[in-house]
Amino acid sequence: MSKTRNDLYQKCKNKLLTSRQNILNGLRGSSDQLAVTISGDEGDIAKALDDQHTSLVQREKLMAQLREIDLALERIEQGTYGICEETEEEIEADRLMAIPWTRVSFEGAEIRETNQRRYAT
Repeated sequence: MSKTRNDLYQKCKNKLLTSRQNILNGLRGSSDQLAVTISGDEGDIAKALDDQHTSLVQREKLMAQLREIDLALERIEQGTYGICEETEEEIEADRLMAIPWTRVSFEGAEIRETNQRRYAT
């Protein structure tokens, strides 16, 4: 692996670790919102339930992103990070810096989108 690519992976690893910590902090905060006791009239209860639902949806999104980050960190350790799962070529540096947990290159993302459209109809 070239020094340039190695430096890129180190930057991505730092971004992944920072994102991971931010997500964990966010998840701790969302736990407080879910532990609220619901009371009041029907309108208050409906609003509280809606807020809880929104918090649960956000929590699921954060958990999914956390799983992707953990998988990316695992790929760094295994030496398979930065390789597109579709094309088996190096993922573009710009893409890795923007989305360090990505598993596909621009071309690989297009292939996946085309396949999803094909099988969705």
